[in-house]
Amino acid sequence: MGEIKVSNKQVVIPGEVLAEGMDYVPTGSAYREEDKILSMQTGLVEVSNRVIKVIPLSGPYFPREGDTIIGRISDVLLSGWRVEMNTAYEAILPVKDAVNEFVGRGADLSKFFDIGDLIFCSVSRVTSQMLIDLSMKDRNSRKLFGGRLLGIAPVKIPRVIGKKASMVAMLKNATGCKVYVGKNGLIWIDGDPKMEQVLVKALQMIDEQAHTSGLTERVKKFLEKETGNKIGDNDELQQKN
Repeated sequence: MGEIKVSNKQVVIPGEVLAEGMDYVPTGSAYREEDKILSMQTGLVEVSNRVIKVIPLSGPYFPREGDTIIGRISDVLLSGWRVEMNTAYEAILPVKDAVNEFVGRGADLSKFFDIGDLIFCSVSRVTSQMLIDLSMKDRNSRKLFGGRLLGIAPVKIPRVIGKKASMVAMLKNATGCKVYVGKNGLIWIDGDPKMEQVLVKALQMIDEQAHTSGLTERVKKFLEKETGNKIGDNDELQQKN
């Protein structure tokens, strides 16, 4: 008979025994060694039925097809742009996936996107050799003007977004700021300077407390105190977005 040695949502360290016996299945950053399941990394345990998962609390971003990310144009090429994306790998944004109008051979592509420009886009292709293509065809994709660019550990981005985008909806509605969240750990915000500061503090709270339970309620109370606005429930927030 198997036995779980940790509790759900517990923070564990590398090599820590999570369960004994053959009744449980490891996934994520958990692995089996003989009749024990151990953690590969410092992370948060999730136990669901017979599956034990460890979600890392730190680590680099690895792009996946369909991810929405924030990138910075690093070079203008003949048929597209090279894009930095907060990872060890650079990506290519082809002209055909970036603009809707016809672009002739030899055209000056910097009139569309120039070096240093920030873009919110999606990952359209990732090969086994880590050749990465991006696309601006998604209706939410756009060039980001002005604002502030913030960084957070990529593994904590799901907490910034929240279930059914509830957390990011709350952040937007409470502060009135525009917020774009990239799965590569970059967050772009733009709004009233005072509300931007409140938003930055809320994001710092999420970053520091991402592994704890009750985070949404604590962030809600913080935002209500700092903005003086009453925040509705999740359904109301999602309808506004």
